[in-house]
Amino acid sequence: MLSGLALSPRYKWYAFAVIAVGTFSSVVDHGSVSVALPSIATDFNSDIPTVQWVVIGFALTISALLLPMGRLADLIGLKKVYIVGSLILIFGAVLAGTSTSAVVLIASRVVQGAGAAMTQGTGMAIVIAAFPAAERGKAIGLIMTMVGTGAIAGPAVGGFLVQTLGWPSVFFANIPLVAVGVVAGMVVLQGRSRDDPRSEPAPHGFDWLGALLSSGALLIFLVAISNAHRAGWLLPPILASGATFVVLMIAFVWWERRSSSPMLDMRFFQSRVFSLGVSAAFLTFLGSSAVLFMTPFYLQSVLGYGANVSGLVVVPGAICMAILGVFSGRWSDRYGARPFAVGGLLLSATGILIMSRLTETSSIFMVIPALVLLSSGMGVFYSPNASAVLGAVGRDRYGVVSAFLNLVRNAGNVTSVAMATAIVTATMGSMGYEPSLDAVRASADTGVAQAFVAGLRYAYLAMAGAVLLAMTVSLVKAPTAQLAEPVVTH
Repeated sequence: MLSGLALSPRYKWYAFAVIAVGTFSSVVDHGSVSVALPSIATDFNSDIPTVQWVVIGFALTISALLLPMGRLADLIGLKKVYIVGSLILIFGAVLAGTSTSAVVLIASRVVQGAGAAMTQGTGMAIVIAAFPAAERGKAIGLIMTMVGTGAIAGPAVGGFLVQTLGWPSVFFANIPLVAVGVVAGMVVLQGRSRDDPRSEPAPHGFDWLGALLSSGALLIFLVAISNAHRAGWLLPPILASGATFVVLMIAFVWWERRSSSPMLDMRFFQSRVFSLGVSAAFLTFLGSSAVLFMTPFYLQSVLGYGANVSGLVVVPGAICMAILGVFSGRWSDRYGARPFAVGGLLLSATGILIMSRLTETSSIFMVIPALVLLSSGMGVFYSPNASAVLGAVGRDRYGVVSAFLNLVRNAGNVTSVAMATAIVTATMGSMGYEPSLDAVRASADTGVAQAFVAGLRYAYLAMAGAVLLAMTVSLVKAPTAQLAEPVVTH
């Protein structure tokens, strides 16, 4: 029976169904935990900055381990890493749900982050490897649909669970879904793609030094960039962190060029499709993520809406992203990636430019269409761009490159929020008000709101500039993934 599933012409759909369950539960978990933070802070008699490490610790662990776990999956098999990662997620969820202090809860989330690093990149790689190369865009689009669906369900599910069963239920609720994914994965998934002639993993060693250098560099960068706007960009520890990051990255590149089995083969960047596609992805997330972070501050602290309304405002855009991701991926397989990548980024830039025109008295019905344009553009852009990048490498590196794309997204998200926060708070300070987002929440002074909106305008213009630059990069790269010669490693 097992071999029959693996050889079935419908195997690609079985593989997608398995990964869809895991992807959906992962995104729902993120949205649910964010909603639960105030209750967690109250229960442990802690403050929000402390319990935010429940989210931050999880995200940092994922970012630090994505690349090593992706490479490990290429060496020992995507299925093994995905299943073990799912089991670690379940173990971490049990620890989190039974935590007796904030410290134990944060440590539990770090454990979960390690599991998530193993599943995030490998899940996408499993689905892409199961589909024919000519349907790679469609495969990525299907994954985007699950991401969008989970993003819609997460806050709603989290709010319901916290209100009815308490915050521990947020962690326990995902266990059955992940367990179903584990059982289904053990039954359905193959160790290798059927298009890969090898039945056993490649006999290369794991690049431990490369893993240490990349993880260290990313941790230092993300921690520094997350705290720089509060501590001060010119503070000695921040400057020292920046210098250390540069040194570690130089050492990483130097070592990867000399390693016989590198963590990330630097020859990938010789491909114009790969290097420009990765650059476009980073610039896109750099330009879009902060908009979704800043808009709730505007809706709640300036326009006076409640948290429930600000949560619902993003739903139409998430729905559009989920739907358009599928169609964009499928059409890019037929017509090439470039028109969809460029068109999607034009939509997103238009949405952000509309947001840059907001005032203290703007209507929410100006915000919703702008967010729909932003999210729709992201849905149209991501599948073709990721498909083009993956098309530039050999199938034996799908694990590490899928993980690398996730890493680029995470780094872009963190940098975007830090950059926008720095612009907004600097503008507020220059106008004579406390340079802090907390001041926006706490103050009823209309001057604070005016200063915040002025800073928001400059931040959104900078974000739009990043997305327009990404559009330019997408415009100059090869029009289809097939025009690039895949970089095959041995």
